Amino acid sequence: MAINNLHGFLEAYFTAHHCDLMYNNNGVLTVQLTEKMDRALMNRPFYWHYIKKMGHPGDPKALSLITDPEKRDGKHEWIHYGSPRLHQIINHLHEHEKYTKLFEQIDTTQKIALYPWLITNIKISYRGKQKKDEIISIGLHLVNGIMKLEMMYELQHKSLQNTIPDYCYTISPMIKLYSGFKRIENVLESYVQDQDHDWADASCKTMEEEIDLVRHFYKEGSNEHEMEKEIDEIKKRYSPYITFEVVNGGIFYLEN
Repeated sequence: MAINNLHGFLEAYFTAHHCDLMYNNNGVLTVQLTEKMDRALMNRPFYWHYIKKMGHPGDPKALSLITDPEKRDGKHEWIHYGSPRLHQIINHLHEHEKYTKLFEQIDTTQKIALYPWLITNIKISYRGKQKKDEIISIGLHLVNGIMKLEMMYELQHKSLQNTIPDYCYTISPMIKLYSGFKRIENVLESYVQDQDHDWADASCKTMEEEIDLVRHFYKEGSNEHEMEKEIDEIKKRYSPYITFEVVNGGIFYLEN
């Protein structure tokens, strides 16, 4: 699930930022970056400063990513949940494009209704002895309540714009935003609860073993303040917990 979702998320992300998908097959994605995206992702500030000072247009790089671990070859960059590149992309979305409102681009001379969807990408983080992140893209139809997964992948096949197209009109939501977010939250909580939580049990076991070692090291009454300080650090390090974080999202008006 994670690999498929990640690949679709990346396709939609680069397409939305007007980057050409030069190669997209079997877990390998090669993208021709725009100047704006090169500046955002490739960490070449001195190059762009120099090239602009010389009056040249510059040469944005191509970025090749592998989302399928079985395709790793040492030549292309393997991107996965928890990788620095994915965190960089998520941070870019956080800083520049966390929330939006877009309309499906439709060329028509007849009146067409556009229906509101609440679509969001949410990062689920599992923290304990080991760390794991996954991104889930989920959409909620704000009129009939239908919910879909991998919505970012579906949006990749639609043209979107900032203004409503001619001859189109919007249908008012029946479900309020707060209620919509609560529905999505409930679905994700059920998804997390249904998973195997051996990782949390392992974290708790390791935490108790580490605490026992500390208590054994410090004799009773011997520097109790330092002992409690070390125990608190162990609890912070190993106590298992799960967080939800909205990466980005918005209201998308789509043809029914």
